[in-house]
Amino acid sequence: MAIVQHLQQAVIESLGKLYGSTFTEKDFQVNQTKPEFEGDYTVVMFALVKQLKKSPDAIGSELGEHLTANYPQYFSAYNIIKGFLNLTVSDHYWQGVLLENYENPAYGRKPSNGQRVVIEYSSPNTNKPLHLGHLRNNFLGWSTAEILKANGYEIIKTCIANDRGIHICKSMVSWLEFANGATPQSTGTKGDHFVGDYYVMFGDVQKKQMAELMEKGMSKEEAEKEAPIMKAAQQMLVDWEAGKPDVMELWRRMNSWVYEGFDITYQRIGTDFDKVYYESETYILGKKLVEQGLQKGVFFQKEDGSVWIDLTADGLDEKIVQRRDGTSVYITQDIGLAVEKYEQYKYDQSIYVVADEQNYHFKVLKLICQKLGLPSADGIYHLSYGMVELPTGRMKTREGTVVDADDLVDEIVKVVEKHTEELGKVEGFTTDELKDLYDTIGLGALKFYLLRVDPKKRMIFNPEESIDIHGFTGPFVQYSYARIKSILRKEGVDVNYKLELSPLLKHEKDIVVMLEQYPGIIAEAAKEHNPSVIASFAFQLAQAFNSFYNVHSIANAENEEKKQLRLRLAVMTSNVLKSAMHLLGARVPERM
Repeated sequence: MAIVQHLQQAVIESLGKLYGSTFTEKDFQVNQTKPEFEGDYTVVMFALVKQLKKSPDAIGSELGEHLTANYPQYFSAYNIIKGFLNLTVSDHYWQGVLLENYENPAYGRKPSNGQRVVIEYSSPNTNKPLHLGHLRNNFLGWSTAEILKANGYEIIKTCIANDRGIHICKSMVSWLEFANGATPQSTGTKGDHFVGDYYVMFGDVQKKQMAELMEKGMSKEEAEKEAPIMKAAQQMLVDWEAGKPDVMELWRRMNSWVYEGFDITYQRIGTDFDKVYYESETYILGKKLVEQGLQKGVFFQKEDGSVWIDLTADGLDEKIVQRRDGTSVYITQDIGLAVEKYEQYKYDQSIYVVADEQNYHFKVLKLICQKLGLPSADGIYHLSYGMVELPTGRMKTREGTVVDADDLVDEIVKVVEKHTEELGKVEGFTTDELKDLYDTIGLGALKFYLLRVDPKKRMIFNPEESIDIHGFTGPFVQYSYARIKSILRKEGVDVNYKLELSPLLKHEKDIVVMLEQYPGIIAEAAKEHNPSVIASFAFQLAQAFNSFYNVHSIANAENEEKKQLRLRLAVMTSNVLKSAMHLLGARVPERM
């Protein structure tokens, strides 16, 4: 239990003994004491004044006296300032936290809570390679899964491959039209990039055809539908759903190229899944559920044969769930997938990591599942996140302004290599060790930068800023960790040395206070589905240790007592930094 919880419990017990009434933590507030005042935690008691009919100062004095007299293991002193009770936590407590936990690499993790969470992320379309936006999605999904796991949840990481639909047919039509039988192997191109090039080519041809039709007097909307290459793609979609053999064979072949490319990228960035679903399989169950919904009156059919749901009573509008030609839309497969996931895993929560452009889609999905009476409905949770933009603006695939994920990772690693060599700190590393170091720093920089921002916020990606070793970055935390490990290689902890209780100096105490908060930080990040809470903590802890080390020597400490205390501080700080960075998907180097 953290000191804040001990404090809340002690205040409740003390108020009961002092005033003979029952209180809860809702009757008062506990905050960290402001830096300008003496103390560690402040109890705000203004809400108690009316019930106790005493001034805040009077309540504070009586409560402070009782807490320090009856809970000396927690509190050593108190003061009252304008109705606020500031309590000083005893050095005995802080030292106990350090001695009990400094060797534990799993510090902060909780035992199983018996709850199961399915988390879906990445979920790419099989018509183009992964880009910068996919990286934020992958890192956010993987990190959230690890944070929840650290809080005792059983986690199943999943991905849905959007492997069917009009966007896939566009790449297929384009390949048939322009490839002359070329393959990734014959051109020496990574499979997902190869297929993505034909998707971009489709867009270029469609634009030219639209321009010709618009010159003949057709509106833009009509020209978009009537462009010959678009009509060919629409026909291919109908043929695919009808199972036409040559279309199915081409579809399987082109998708296999893309999956080979995706696997290379996933391995490089450290993404993994326990289960991959395919839209080409889940949409069939979705279509059956649409039929059932029609029979139940949840859906209705329009004159043209398309199927809809009316959500106007829920503050939304009408939503199509099946086209007039019988082909399914995104929501159709998502209904099927929600059922399939629940039947397979009987989850308590199903998290979808999808950009905020789909907020409406997931409101509709949850409502439809609830109206169909599906057991999967209530557990649906949309982890919505803001898009990643470049300093030049938003990325668009068809306009060729997308930052490719593979290219970005390569570029970041190259920049790290250049900066590291310029600093001249590569002596003593083998070629393989250097390659691993550059990968560790580069991917750590990328992951930390994309996760340090609250997921709900849009963000601008700046590659140079992400590797700044002096900024709010992954390399800063990694360098701090490597610095601590260097200290510990020279000066090891004497595990047989018995520390006596002695007053902690300010910088020593600052670190222990932060370390004690780490389990609560993990819990907060899990509750909010927000890895930026971990990133901020790791950065602040690294800062605190650097401030401490700039003031206090470890090797040449004032005495052996202080040396052993500080070595234990260093060990625990390194463990927590490594743990926090792992929760962000980043590794830490032993040397840097």
